[in-house]
Amino acid sequence: MPAETKTPATPVTDPGPAPPGIRFAGIGDEAAPALDGQIRAHHTLGWTAIELRDLDGTALADLDDAAFDRALAALRKARLDVVCVDSRIANWARPVTGDFDLDLAELDRLAPRCAALGTRFVRVMSYPDDPDGRLGEAEWGRRAVHRMRLLAERARAAGLVLLHENCAGWAGAHPDRALRLLGEVDSPALRLLFDTGNGIAYGYEAYAMLTELAPWVEHVQIKDARSEVGGAVYTLPGEGACRVADCLQLLLDRGWTGTWSIEPHLAVRPHEGRSATGADAVAGFVRYGRALERLAAGLTGPAPRPDDAS
Repeated sequence: MPAETKTPATPVTDPGPAPPGIRFAGIGDEAAPALDGQIRAHHTLGWTAIELRDLDGTALADLDDAAFDRALAALRKARLDVVCVDSRIANWARPVTGDFDLDLAELDRLAPRCAALGTRFVRVMSYPDDPDGRLGEAEWGRRAVHRMRLLAERARAAGLVLLHENCAGWAGAHPDRALRLLGEVDSPALRLLFDTGNGIAYGYEAYAMLTELAPWVEHVQIKDARSEVGGAVYTLPGEGACRVADCLQLLLDRGWTGTWSIEPHLAVRPHEGRSATGADAVAGFVRYGRALERLAAGLTGPAPRPDDAS
């Protein structure tokens, strides 16, 4: 990663309209591998927040101290707030029978880095089953909950909040399991991250899931897709079958505030080994952000409460 970015220190355009209490951001490596490209994409959109996953193909926890310090300096110079760090903890590459020390070590590594970046949120999942499927659902769930309880204890001590995504893992595609995970872990250091577009790939209806899980959602990722022969085909927000606008309106109607962070998946899919390269990826990221702004402009805020009238 370059020692310093050539990106302007302030956004070059005004941000698009956002509903009250909502902030736009994006997962940086969906725009470009290097941080300077990630910053440039957000500045082009006029957004002041970013979600971090990989820098030059390296997970944030795996950066050496010098590389992390350069990234931190570049983000501060660019005046970009970090709203969430996407870890590999319990993700699609780490089965529940795998080495738990990897997750504990990653969390310990991220704790001081999140503090330096000014975010408490760390994205996690809830472990795929044993690759051979020998555990059975009950044992798989028991192990996933046990590990997440230990992780949440450690996160709470470090001042972090783990955000479980509705993605790969024991509780990813099942709202009842997600609620069980929250209930059995029973910690303020475990809450939910809701991705609007994961239902197509994982076989559930996202809006229906959100109606059950909305009170525990702390962060939102924006993705859209439609189902075709061969799997999910990712689209601009509002052009797929994921009811993105309905999901976001549901949150607004409940008085939800926070960040809506784009994860286009048009060029980048880490689980498929696909990464963003070149100006086309940055342009595609910006186009996706503009589509979210247009979609958000068509939403309405929550109806006023009777006691709000004067």
